[in-house]
Amino acid sequence: MKAFYSFLAVIVLILVAAIGGSIVNLHFVFGIVIPYLAFVLFVGGFICRVVKWGRSPVPFRIPTTGGQQKSLPWIKQDKIQNPTSAFGVIVRMALEVLLFRSLFGNLKTELREGAKGPELAYGSAKWLWLGSLVFHWSFLIIIFRHLRFFLEPIPSAVQVVDSVDSMLQIGLPPIYITDLLFIVAITFLFLRRIVIPKVKYISQPADYFPLLLIFSIACSGILMRYFYKVDIISVKELALSLAMLHPVLPTGVGAIFYVHLFLVCSLFVYFPTSKLMHMGGIFLSPTRNMISNNRMVRHINPWNPAVEFHSYAEYEDEFREKMKKAGIPVEKE
Repeated sequence: MKAFYSFLAVIVLILVAAIGGSIVNLHFVFGIVIPYLAFVLFVGGFICRVVKWGRSPVPFRIPTTGGQQKSLPWIKQDKIQNPTSAFGVIVRMALEVLLFRSLFGNLKTELREGAKGPELAYGSAKWLWLGSLVFHWSFLIIIFRHLRFFLEPIPSAVQVVDSVDSMLQIGLPPIYITDLLFIVAITFLFLRRIVIPKVKYISQPADYFPLLLIFSIACSGILMRYFYKVDIISVKELALSLAMLHPVLPTGVGAIFYVHLFLVCSLFVYFPTSKLMHMGGIFLSPTRNMISNNRMVRHINPWNPAVEFHSYAEYEDEFREKMKKAGIPVEKE
């Protein structure tokens, strides 16, 4: 039911966009007003979340470590898993962001029948790492390719990436490799949440909805490119005018384009309030971006309030006479 509610929400978004794209009088709203509003909400929400995280107090060093800490000279330190220098943290963060280093070490746990009964066994689980890596990198390349609609002249780097990505010359237009990989990866990530009981148990609508929304964006884009042709010149004209803050609403782009654009805008609006904000949060995670030098440097919480101490000498000066009357021995007569 959790997946069904998310699926129903995506269907509603598609129907709203399809109806709006079919009505000429609403093209201005769906083509200009909603994209600008979505962009403002995305940038503003993203900045607010990052600023809120950045202002959160982190008084102690709490990096997640997975290797030997720096200790005695003859013990080899793991400078990436347990960095004690800024360079080590940079390398660790780069591996985390670009190659999903921590996810690569993911393990699966299961009970197996052994000679003495059930035994807890651990095994490698690299499929999640591979699927996530393909999904994120394909998504990044697809977004980078779309810069050709917003820039004129088109940068050479975008042209090179576009040429390499479309080197499968099967029919016209050429098939993009990342389109195929992206669909396969996001399908795998979605089915994983349905098929695996433990993952299904902890999955919420907030986990299904972005996957289905992104899948619908990819499908609408593929439909535009390979099946329902749209006027690319008009699409680029609209994209350039939006980027230059002088919007011009073209005609004849088709309702499927407005569906694709509205779904992208919905993702932009949803992004800052969702789990997708891990894109920015990974750089502010104290478990990743801190040097592990707890044994080398003493860290004192700067937010600790000042404590007023009352020494025994002061206590005795205050209550000496009463202590004498009660027969309590005192140090000073």
